Amino acid sequence: MAALRLGPLLRYVDGSTATVWVEASRPCTAEVRCADGAHGTARTFQVAGHHYALVPVTGLTAGTTTEYQVLLDGTPVWPLPDSPYPPSVIRAGWADGTVRVAFGSCRWAAPPADGKDPVGPDALDTLAARIAADPTAERPDVLLLLGDQVYADETSEATRRRLAARRDLKEPPGNGVADYEEYTELYYESWRDSEVRWLLSTVPTCMIFDDHDVIDDWNTSAAWLAEMRTTDWWQERVVSGLMSYWVHQHLGNLSPAELAADPLYAAVRDTPDATDLLRTFATEADADPTTVRWSYRRDFGRVRLLMVDSRAARVLAEGSRSMLDAGEQEWLRTEALDEPGSFDHLLIGTSLPWLLPHLVHDAEGWNAALCRGEKGERWARWGEKMRRGADLEHWSAFPESFDALAALIAEVGSGDAAPATVCVLSGDVHHAYVAEPTWPAGGPDARVLQLTCSPVHNSIPPVMQMGFRFGWSRFARFLGRRIAGHGKVPQPPIDWRCTSGPWFGNQLMTLTMNGRSARLLLEHTAQDGQGGARLTTVEESVLTTS
Repeated sequence: MAALRLGPLLRYVDGSTATVWVEASRPCTAEVRCADGAHGTARTFQVAGHHYALVPVTGLTAGTTTEYQVLLDGTPVWPLPDSPYPPSVIRAGWADGTVRVAFGSCRWAAPPADGKDPVGPDALDTLAARIAADPTAERPDVLLLLGDQVYADETSEATRRRLAARRDLKEPPGNGVADYEEYTELYYESWRDSEVRWLLSTVPTCMIFDDHDVIDDWNTSAAWLAEMRTTDWWQERVVSGLMSYWVHQHLGNLSPAELAADPLYAAVRDTPDATDLLRTFATEADADPTTVRWSYRRDFGRVRLLMVDSRAARVLAEGSRSMLDAGEQEWLRTEALDEPGSFDHLLIGTSLPWLLPHLVHDAEGWNAALCRGEKGERWARWGEKMRRGADLEHWSAFPESFDALAALIAEVGSGDAAPATVCVLSGDVHHAYVAEPTWPAGGPDARVLQLTCSPVHNSIPPVMQMGFRFGWSRFARFLGRRIAGHGKVPQPPIDWRCTSGPWFGNQLMTLTMNGRSARLLLEHTAQDGQGGARLTTVEESVLTTS
């Protein structure tokens, strides 16, 4: 009899359809049955001895909420027997036009219930507990996970023990994962967490990778990539990382219509064992990132989300470095400008912040100038070492890409059809803040904000906390311009300031949008004094009103 190994994950949801992702223990037919009669079935497909299904659910009624079950070969497997959680539900569409988008990034798997948590309560566990305690209360309509859903290079003690049972950890890649099977262990550890498992079964999710989903500093530079490709373990790591990302995260980002039109998905489902097929795809994607698009668009009523791949789509050659290749840039522009007036809010999801503290921004621009040889070969070599050591690889390290995104935001945010807000949603930097740009010539009509929220469950050293606080200061801005001047880095085309934050700790941000109004909520985890945890509000503000 088939058993449920992982999931279910509720992924895509609109007013009439949804997708539910599962992993089963053997080949079978997966089925989702809803209490209101909506249903769907899918046969599992096989990758590296694992059996997955993405079940399309049809017949949902917009504005309604329905409980659902998962069955494998006709046998109910979800909800789990004696589950302490309420039934999992699918909420189709947005009955009153209100859309709640919660987001964050950087989640170490929570330790077992009987283990001490070295970084404090997990924000996703805590959100799950709150929703379970009152299923009728407000909850996110979608959860955006903006990178580092798993850490392939920073494994837990439990995972290291499992890896050691397979191979010698004294040999590269050591404690990091080596292949597809080891990647599956990361997802089991992260998504079998009982609170998170239930949360992901009842709140839809959109995901995008960042570096730790593969390795720290992934695609930092051409020199970094060339060095990694000389090792005898990197190729298997990156190919397995892309394969597992496609299976566990990317497929669920797509709508049923997009899935139906995807030739790779069709081929995987029609092949008895799709391992080699998917390996070939991932190998080609690594060798030539233009062969695949990990970015995607989702529309939630009158809210448009453009989730941007700011890792694999990079152009790394020093003379033409770009955060996005030409195809990705054109895709982003086309989707942002499509059907002007049809959306009230534009959300641009990118794992890496667009607007950083001024000192960091100028240091990254200066470092980019050094690395491309503006000060000679010796400075270039030193700059490359500093780039890797200090993680100087955000949008500001790709100055032309930074400027291009500023120009696109100004264009889409201007005119009679402009949305009320354009918000860049990011994580990565293990703290949260709100930054607001200004344009020298008056700028767009929309309110533009950089909203950064990280980590969901991780930490940041106190010295880095001090550095980020200092980075927003007036003196840091002065110091940054002096540093940038050494590399002859021009002034950016916009200015910006930190309007809220920085905040540190495990946290989630939520945007609530209705019509042209929007409000922002930031919540931290805190111990509740009874052995549990709660989410506490640390910032709540109105961004726009109707």
